[in-house]
Amino acid sequence: MNPHLILYGTIGCHLCELAEAYIIPIAQARKLNLSLVDIAEHKNLDLYEKRIPVLKYNQHELDWPFDTISAEHFINEQKN
Repeated sequence: MNPHLILYGTIGCHLCELAEAYIIPIAQARKLNLSLVDIAEHKNLDLYEKRIPVLKYNQHELDWPFDTISAEHFINEQKN
């Protein structure tokens, strides 16, 4: 099973759309599973309400702001 990335966000969040544009190519290049999770659809995810977008990998989280380079660095750190 491939490692799994989660990107928490919500519909209509322009920062979430930008984060998605950064993360999708990384996930595809590294063959990582990626879940895009809309926090508005899950009551138990309200803790992310003021933090989105948030990238989660191996139980560690990267809060916005991030870009492609910092997201790749974050993923590399979690693999070690």
